[in-house]
Amino acid sequence: MNSAIIAIAAAAAIAISTLGPAIAQGMTAKSAMESIARQPDAAKDIRSTLIISLALMEALTIYGLLIAFMLVAKV
Repeated sequence: MNSAIIAIAAAAAIAISTLGPAIAQGMTAKSAMESIARQPDAAKDIRSTLIISLALMEALTIYGLLIAFMLVAKV
């Protein structure tokens, strides 16, 4: 019973930590594409800023995965 609760907690940690950054990454990419469409000359600067911000958002998902691994290791 205890291991099942820990497994559900690990699954919830991954699901919740993936949902937020996924939505944020979609919104960020949408805004970047709109900005590039308005100012094609600034595409290089926008793209580099986009990649950095996407990497920082992806770190949140990795933290959730790390917590899930820690929970599963206790099983």
